[in-house]
Amino acid sequence: MRAVLFLSVILICSAPAAADVIDDVRCREIGFSQSVEEKDIAAFKSYIDYDARFVGGSVNRGVADVSAAWSIFFSDNAPIMKWRPQIIEVLSDGTLALSRGPYRMIVKGEDGKTTEHWGTFNSVWRKQDDGSWKVVFDAGSESDDEPSEETRLLLEQEIACP
Repeated sequence: MRAVLFLSVILICSAPAAADVIDDVRCREIGFSQSVEEKDIAAFKSYIDYDARFVGGSVNRGVADVSAAWSIFFSDNAPIMKWRPQIIEVLSDGTLALSRGPYRMIVKGEDGKTTEHWGTFNSVWRKQDDGSWKVVFDAGSESDDEPSEETRLLLEQEIACP
């Protein structure tokens, strides 16, 4: 009986800590998106792990390579990109986390018309020695399907992050 009570106390006490870590990763992912939304390349770079791998049509490695590949999003006529996490999973040791959710990219053509592209991103975050989280792996894929209303609303929600 005493062992069951002890285990119950441990589980109850650790639940808020796990929720805090998930919230930390959620806010980092949102901040990462906001760096692109606000065209702030310095902030964007601050979210990327020194040994990061971003996988798309090719693999970009490290902060300099990744930021060069993403430079199109920081130009004056950049596509508009926004994403938000829908699922966050953290390893029990608290060192790696997966964040997954929808992204939307709006591209303006030469004719002035805009095209909306939707897809799903996957980011793997690594906890740094200073306690912050940085993206170590990132990949996404475009969707052929129209997003649900729930998905559209996720990108329009108010942000509750410090």
